[in-house]
Parts: sequence; structure tokens; C-alpha cells
Amino acid sequence: MSKATEVDIALGILDHQLVDSEGHNCGNVDELEVRGLDGDAPEVVEILVGGNAWRSRGLLGRLAASLSGNAVHVPWSEVDSVTSVVTLKRTAEELGLNRGDKRWARLIGKLPGS
Repeated sequence: MSKATEVDIALGILDHQLVDSEGHNCGNVDELEVRGLDGDAPEVVEILVGGNAWRSRGLLGRLAASLSGNAVHVPWSEVDSVTSVVTLKRTAEELGLNRGDKRWARLIGKLPGS
């Protein structure tokens, strides 16, 4: 991101859609890794997407987390902009956000009419 702006991370980032550099939706911001909460200048260092990032979302979140593996960690330095969506500097594939796409495509492709 080019300049620092003040953002309420609970309202302005969490649960927002992630869009890669090619304009493809590639998940939601499920959790944020924040460092420096003990000091004067806390900062967001990573976005967590999917997997065990859902574990704090109640019973269904814990169940989903146990079935889906580890979250993808996207460094905050990969964020290009934050508006109504969080736009990333690179593609979903480069950031590892497409790990289930091929598996689901194989399964969905076998369904009649897909």
C-alpha cells in the first residue's frame, strides 16, 4: 500500500472479499495477525484465509477448521489496496489461495451439466 491510513480492522478488513491482481475473487479475510499490541504501534502483518483461521467462529467454525487444514498466510506487504474489497498485488495461485480449485474442479466437472 502506498500510504498509511487509519482503518478500523474489524469493520474495514475482517470478512472482506480478497481479490487477486487479475481481479479474481480468492477468499475472505478470516483472521488477521497483529504484532506490537503491547507497544505503541501495533501493525497487521498477515492475513489468514480459510482452514484453521475459522476455529474462533463458534461450533461450526471449529468443525470447518478441523476438516480443512491449515490457513493460508498472506503477508500484509502483498496488499495493494483496501476498499470494499482487499486487493492483492499478486495472483491467487502465486499466494497459494487456489489450493482447492483443481480438486473441486475435478469433482464438479464430473457432475452432469457442469
